[in-house]
Amino acid sequence: MRILIADDQADVRSALGLLLMQEPNLQVVAEATDAIGVLLAAEKETPSLVLLDWELPGAPSASLVRVLRNRWPQLRVIALSSLPEARSAAINAGVDTFVDKGDPPDALLEALRKVS
Repeated sequence: MRILIADDQADVRSALGLLLMQEPNLQVVAEATDAIGVLLAAEKETPSLVLLDWELPGAPSASLVRVLRNRWPQLRVIALSSLPEARSAAINAGVDTFVDKGDPPDALLEALRKVS
């Protein structure tokens, strides 16, 4: 699975990258720090999944999800946030699943298995 990590915090991107590189069949192909970066990286790298920080700067995340879905219908999106109230907004916007940033790493790995 080709993964685009979209988060404005370098330490979060780094931690996610370290976690994912230990898993077979997962490859981080790009990182983005804002909504425009997500679109540019998706165009260039054709990921199969985006790990999307729900509070990513540059555009409302619900709008970004709509653009991603329209442009790349097969693309999977997992929303990440430390705000529990973001879960319903993300699900309503059409993400495949939601993971709380405070959850243990296994929660993200399980979400990846479910959407793959």
